[in-house]
Order: sequence, then structure tokens, then C-alpha cells
Amino acid sequence: MHICTDSKDFQQQMLALRQQGKTIAFVPTMGNLHEGHLSLVKMAKAKADITVVSIFVNPLQFGPNEDFSAYPRTLSDDQSKLETLAVDYLFLPTIEGIYPRGKDLHTSVSAHDSLTNKLCGASRPGHFLGVTTIVNILFNLVQPHIAIFGKKDFQQLLVIKRMVEDLRLPIEVIGGAIVREKNGLAMSSRNGYLTALEKDQAAHLRATIIATQKQIEAGDDDYPSLIRNAKKLLKQDGFNVDYFEIVDQTTLAPADSNSKQLLIAAAAWLGQPRLIDNQEVTLQ
Repeated sequence: MHICTDSKDFQQQMLALRQQGKTIAFVPTMGNLHEGHLSLVKMAKAKADITVVSIFVNPLQFGPNEDFSAYPRTLSDDQSKLETLAVDYLFLPTIEGIYPRGKDLHTSVSAHDSLTNKLCGASRPGHFLGVTTIVNILFNLVQPHIAIFGKKDFQQLLVIKRMVEDLRLPIEVIGGAIVREKNGLAMSSRNGYLTALEKDQAAHLRATIIATQKQIEAGDDDYPSLIRNAKKLLKQDGFNVDYFEIVDQTTLAPADSNSKQLLIAAAAWLGQPRLIDNQEVTLQ
């Protein structure tokens, strides 16, 4: 596995690979890798000649009261996992290499707020501006043919797909399925903040989403009532609910009785971490 830290040198290596006719699949991460990340890496290996993984904790996507400095950094363990999967390139850029003029003076890339001002974007202002800016930089450095993102961050996946489409980037963006703990909890780097008791309790988030899905599939389209009931149940289970919404999968606008491709999306704090999860629902 080639390990690269210098952004300019890395970019030249990627351009050389493309000139040789190699296809490149890219998995950007912030490290602290778990089975969810590794499932994306396995997808990348199956789809291209060269697999590239980046690890970069991006300061632009953290708010002033969020956990940038405390975000778990486990580079040695991450590197071992990627070596086991025979990843071709691990890119470890520095903040200075990504934002040479400083992050406050750097050019930003912004997706339209019709996708970014709701769900996670409503409670984390500026988050998706940080996401689209760093992903655009990484895309220009890696020059991938394929980029793979997890569906746990469904809104992020949608925002990046829209950015790629609007900016005419020649990249295929693919969503990887959510990988879960045995109790149904979506795997996340922040799950390590949960106590053993909280981890058991956290399974109620998934259970509430699935219960709502079953009601919808049984014909209940009173979505405001379903949302109110789900929030009430989560509060009773000890969650501090950020949002629980039933939206259109493409626009993230509130679903109505005519919507056929739905997304049940939720975010809630349990103890220290903020947990997110979702479920796609297709109605006939």
C-alpha cells in the first residue's frame, strides 16, 4: 500500500495512473474505520483497477460546538485494516496541504440550499458547505472514475451527487448500504462514545424507524401523525431528538400522499453522541 501525504505529489501520481489507462475508485473517510467503511473499500476494489482511500478530519464541516478536536483518530489501526484489504493508495493530507491559505480564506463550493438547509443541515449550519468543499478538493486531487459514500449519511450522498451533476464532474458516485451492529444500530465512528448500556438503548432508534416503515407500507399516509408519534417514542426511550422526518428521496421535501420514493430519516442525541439513521421506502 502506497501512503502519500504531499498533495501535489499525490495528484501527479493519480494523473500518471489515469494516463496509463487505469480506472480509479475512491473512498474518502475521516478515519476511525469500522466495518461500514471497509464495506465501501471492498466495493471500490471490485469496481476499478486502483483503490484509493483518504483519511482527513475536515475542520470545515465541524461547527463551533462540535467534536473536531475530540474526533477519534486511530491511524495505526486504520492503516492495518486497509493493508489487510490490499488498498493501493492511502492518502493522508495535512490541513495545510488541503487549505494552503488557511481554511477561512479558501474558496468554497456550495450546493444549493434546497438540499442543504434541512435535516442535518438545519441543525448543523455550514456543515454541508464544508463537505462539498473538501470533497471537491479531494476529487480534483484523486481524479477518480468512481467515488463511493455510505448511505448512512443519505443527505450527504444526495448533496454530493447533485454537486457532481451540476459541476459536470466525470465521476460516478455510488452509495453503499448501511452496515449495522448486531442490535441494528448503524455503525458509526461516534458509537465509541456510547456506554454499553447506551449502545443497547440506541437500538430503539432503528426500531422506531422500522415501525414507522411498516405503518407506511400498511397504508398509513398521515405522515405528520407518524412523525409526532415516533418523536414521542424516542423521547420516552431517552433520546434528545434532533429530527425525525418522512421525505422524498430525491428532493428531501416533506413527503405527501403522492410520494412513492420515501426516506425516513432521523437524528437524535443519546448521551454524548448524535446518532443518525434512515430507511428508504418504495411504495407501489
